[in-house]
Amino acid sequence: MPGAKNILVTGGAGYLGSILVPELLAAGHAVTVLDSFMFRQMPFGHVCHEPGLSIVRGDAREAATLRPLIQKADVVIPLAALVGAPICERDPTGAVTTNRDAIKTLVGMLSADQLVVTPISNSGYGIGEKGKYCTEETPLRPVSLYGRTKVEAEAIALTHANSISLRLATVFGMSPRMRLDLLVNDFTYRAVFDRAVVLFEAHFKRNYIHVRDVARAFMHAMARSADMGGQAYNVGLSDANLSKLELCEAIARHVPGFVCTQSNIAEDPDKRDYIVSNAKIEATGFTPKFSLDDGIKELVKGYQMFARMPYGNV
Repeated sequence: MPGAKNILVTGGAGYLGSILVPELLAAGHAVTVLDSFMFRQMPFGHVCHEPGLSIVRGDAREAATLRPLIQKADVVIPLAALVGAPICERDPTGAVTTNRDAIKTLVGMLSADQLVVTPISNSGYGIGEKGKYCTEETPLRPVSLYGRTKVEAEAIALTHANSISLRLATVFGMSPRMRLDLLVNDFTYRAVFDRAVVLFEAHFKRNYIHVRDVARAFMHAMARSADMGGQAYNVGLSDANLSKLELCEAIARHVPGFVCTQSNIAEDPDKRDYIVSNAKIEATGFTPKFSLDDGIKELVKGYQMFARMPYGNV
């Protein structure tokens, strides 16, 4: 098809990639997935018939593995990462080598005309100023090893002129490689199975975005790379800058009997607390399609398929 690309997605069998890759294939692109399959996931059974899909089992940190794959790519989307504060604290060496150093290796192999679209987390904003939205010009002050490695990865990626960074809000929604350790997914799971959750530091706020809108954001960035290149963009729902308590109230509208209580007996190890403006990417024509309510209803339905399964990064 006109405009079809050869796309390399490292870590493509993860939570985001297992949604993004089928969308890229459906759009007519050829996609190579490089993944270690460390979680023993099998998210692509339904698209293995696609002639445009190639799967390589390997480590995105290994230059010898990356080099021949990058040479064939028009676009590189480096999703390979240890995602989330808990898993990074548990394996700090893996966090640094995967989240940051692998990006440096990858960028060093790119030619000037190859596009890289790098996801980082808007957790890089750390603790924001009360009542003040974080924009792409707001100083990055990450409060976790995960946040620091992703901020450093963004700086490395943006040294490549033909690059775009997407600063993702906290992602939610069903995925073939499911994660229950993401806040909306976690709280909805607790609502469905426990009917209760205890909140620590319930006033902490953050922004949210559906996993399918994240996939759409990557495709939007690819299509608008001539205008968007060399810059970072927040990607989230502008009507979903919510505290943990407000999130629980939203879930309770869909799960009758769900009770959330607050406690001071412990602290949240992830101290980020901020609200985010997504005006910059919206000005390029990107508009999310899936609301927080859409995602909660989807999760409630999806959780009927399993009970207390250990899906997550920790």
